[in-house]
Amino acid sequence: MGNIIAWVVLGLIAGALAKAFYPGHQGGGIIATIVLGILGALVGGYLGQVLLGSGAAAAASVGALSIGSIIFSVLGAMLLIFLWGLFTRRAV
Repeated sequence: MGNIIAWVVLGLIAGALAKAFYPGHQGGGIIATIVLGILGALVGGYLGQVLLGSGAAAAASVGALSIGSIIFSVLGAMLLIFLWGLFTRRAV
């Protein structure tokens, strides 16, 4: 149960920071922010493991509330915001 709460807290922090840092307006409420942050944590953790190796990714493991995990989660969430913008962009 505590692990799920940690994921939700990490998701909320990462999603809110990603929306604050990413330029432009992103819609969605608190639930969308949490989901974006949790998915960003998964993407950021995976990319951190691939790019930095397993030792560095273990230090910034997804689900653990640490500076490294928050940074990777925010970067992953920002990547998801960017990709979502590409897929939902309307042709004028």
